[in-house]
Amino acid sequence: MARAQFQKGQKVWVECVGAWAQIEKVQPVWAKGFEEPVRVTYDVGLGREFLGHELLLPSEDPAVNSGETWRLMRARNKWQTADDCPHHPFPGTYPVVVTDKADWGGWRVPGAEYDRDPDQIEFQARLIAAAPRLMALAERLTASVDEAPDDAPPELQSLAREARAVLKTVTDVLSPPAEAAAPPRESQAA
Repeated sequence: MARAQFQKGQKVWVECVGAWAQIEKVQPVWAKGFEEPVRVTYDVGLGREFLGHELLLPSEDPAVNSGETWRLMRARNKWQTADDCPHHPFPGTYPVVVTDKADWGGWRVPGAEYDRDPDQIEFQARLIAAAPRLMALAERLTASVDEAPDDAPPELQSLAREARAVLKTVTDVLSPPAEAAAPPRESQAA
């Protein structure tokens, strides 16, 4: 027996295609003598019907913590001394973005990659360290426009829409529907 895991109009991730889609039709397949559909397929407008296990739901990421403070630190480059790399912005060190309360965990790059383009890596490190503050700013912008959408100027509404779309790419995490994650029920056939 099958039950619908999604509903019409719901946004889903189509795993085998690698794209977001919207459920256009829920199509149960009935068989004589059964009280429930034997199979449920979903039309998402991509040219064929999909089964529930091929679709994923967006969900909130429990790891997201807007109160986080990431910081940029410098680590000593144990493979190159300051004399070996005078062309680096900070010779003898490389950037590390620490994302944990302790001074470890986070983002770093291999020495060869840093040596290839140190200015770009320094920029990336500063950008990553600023990401939580930029995310909080985008959240405040969208909340401000949502409070009084008619009072916001068109340019601000456009910025809020764009910020909302960017935030969704960060906060939406894919997960299987609840029934698909649960272990299958045992057959009652005797």
